[in-house]
This record gives sequence, C-alpha cells and structure tokens, in this order.
Amino acid sequence: MPSLGFDMTEGLLARWLKNEGDPVGKGQAIAEIETEKATVEIEAATAGILARILVQAGETVPVGTLIGVIAEAGEEVAAVSASPPSPPASPPSAPSAPPPSVPAPEAGEGTAPPGTRVKASPVARKMAEDAGLDLSRVKGTGPGGRVMERDVQEAIATGSAPAPPGVPSGTAPGATVPLNRMRKTIARRMTESKATAPHFYVTVEINMDDAMKMREQLNALAPEAERISVNDLIVAAAARTLARFPALNASYREDNLEMHSQVNIGIAVALEDGLIPPVLRDADKKPLKRIAVETRELAERARANKLRSDDLGGATFTVSNLGMFDVDEFIAIINPPEAAILAVGAVTRRPVAAEGGLGISQLMKTTLSVDHRVADGAQAGRFMQEFKKLLENPVTLLTG
Repeated sequence: MPSLGFDMTEGLLARWLKNEGDPVGKGQAIAEIETEKATVEIEAATAGILARILVQAGETVPVGTLIGVIAEAGEEVAAVSASPPSPPASPPSAPSAPPPSVPAPEAGEGTAPPGTRVKASPVARKMAEDAGLDLSRVKGTGPGGRVMERDVQEAIATGSAPAPPGVPSGTAPGATVPLNRMRKTIARRMTESKATAPHFYVTVEINMDDAMKMREQLNALAPEAERISVNDLIVAAAARTLARFPALNASYREDNLEMHSQVNIGIAVALEDGLIPPVLRDADKKPLKRIAVETRELAERARANKLRSDDLGGATFTVSNLGMFDVDEFIAIINPPEAAILAVGAVTRRPVAAEGGLGISQLMKTTLSVDHRVADGAQAGRFMQEFKKLLENPVTLLTG
C-alpha cells in the first residue's frame, strides 16, 4: 500500500484492474486505491506476471502493507501474506450512521435490507449524498455487492435510485450537515497548520503586460494541448525562484530543516468538496510548454478522479490561484509539511503612473505565506522580488 501523502496512514483497495496470472507492463495501472481525498491508480513498478493478490478489493490496510506480488513468467513465488494491520493509535472516526428507518426497496431495485449499512466506496457514498440518493436502492457491482462510483453514476443517469420520502434534494436552511471525508481532512490539516506553523505574509503587485503579450504570441502558434495559461507562467516562475531560494523549498522537522532535493509544485485544483493539490515534479527543470501540458493533464485527472499514485504526495511548495474567480488578492494557509504557499489573484487592468501622466497596465497581486520557523521576512522579500522580476521579464521563462 503506497503512501500518497505525508499524513496518510492507511488506504482502501477499491479494485484490482488485473487478475492473478495476468501479464503486466512496467508503469501499467494495476489497481485503484481510495484515500481521504481521491481515487488513485497505482502502477506496476516492474514488468512481469501478477502472481499473487494478497489484499482483496474493499479491504482497508495500513500504508506499507504488501498487497500483491509481481514475478517473472514461470518464477516460483514463495508463500507470502499481507502484513498484519497494526492497531491505530486512536480509533478512526465512525462513519455516519444510516437513517433509523429506510424504506424497503421494491423487488429487484436494491440489494440491502432496511436498517443495514450498505457496503459502498467512499467516493460512491459521497456522490450519493450529494445527489440525495438512497444507497440501499442502488445495485452494487463491486466485490460482494459493494456499491461503486460507476453504480451511483448509472443510478443518477437512469433515475433508478430515488431518494427516500422526506429527504430533500437540497440542504434546508439551518440544517446541520456532517462533513465528508475530504472536508474532514481539510479541516484537520488546516487547523494543525495554523496551530503549529507561525505564518507571516508578503504581498507584491506584478506588472503582467509583457507576460500576457508573450503568452498571446506563444498561444497563437501552439496546438491546443500546449497552450499556456497564466497559471503556467506563475508555476514556471515560482519553480525557478525556488531553485534559487532553497530555504523556502524546505520543511521544518523537530528543530531541523529538511532541504528538499527536488522542486515539486503542488497545484491546487478546485473540486466540488474542496481543493486537492496534485504535484508537478521537478518543475524547475521543465520548459514552459512541458509545464503547460503536464499541469493540464494533472487538473483533468484530478477532476475525473483518476489521479495516479505519482500525482500525489511529495510536494515541496504549493500554488493556489483564484484569479479565474475575479479574486483580487487573498492569503492561503500553508499545506504541511511545506514551508510556504503562494496565493495568486486575478490579472486586472488598472491605472498606473506613466511618463507624463497615467497609463493602463495589467496588474496581478500575489501573497506568499511562510512558516516563520523556516524563513524570515528578508528571505521571503527577496524571493518575491525575484519572482516578480521573472514575470516582468518573461522571456527568461523560455530558457533553461
């Protein structure tokens, strides 16, 4: 079971994409893991035969548990078993209890008797809650009749799983709504961040005239898949700046600083229930066009709930951009264990002082939130000064 985040302790094996005895290629998706935030495909680390499946679909096991064995064709595999799950330090929070009485489904409509908790994946359960569907009326096609995401999607599309009587499709004003797993995770991590990391903030305003002009010229010649967004320019500038300011590409670890050897940018993607930051790895070494392509692919996989194991975990810095919502400026909470996060506002036309009077320029405000245990104001100020310089002289982003 892979670790897909620094605080991930266990994962649910949603389903195997291969069966025992099937050939697998290196890098081929072989299983899906469900975490608190996403469903993630895990890939084979080597080519061979899936010789053993040790953890069945629907089981939750601790990180590091052996879940399967890939061997060479004809290779004898010794008897192995999944590592026994170790008891958690504190019991996980219990899932929401089902309603005290659930209307019995009509013949052939469902598989769960009234009053029982339906076996369902977290993603399927959340999707059903959002749609106001009664899971007991959805036929599961997963292992042991487990309701999967695809089952809820089909039920919504066909209208075959109506909500039980008295349950409104929307949330009534004044109602108390329990948090789903993603929001619980966000609430816990952001509270821990603000409570443990002493934040301070540095804001600069950047003239984006040249950057926007260069973007327009590049996109006029580029195919659709390689078109550059404003966020791609920001990520490229942030990555190159981090390479020059390693103190902000670090993590505080019990009175020590862990200096990261890679510049891995977490790119906050807005989902219906919150944000998820898939990771662009070695971003400082990638050309601008490659950043544009990979960032678009990451966002598409995140929104389709098809992230890969390498897409999550290991970020050393995060960019959060609300410019597309016409937000002028904001401050963001650091995503632990990172040392900083960059909050980006909209590019807007505003009057500026010019020779002989006033002019109009495209300006953008960005705010850096920094863990004061890792860096001080002067370091953050120099970082933002360099970041601003790169975006105001954007041709530098086309080199290296």
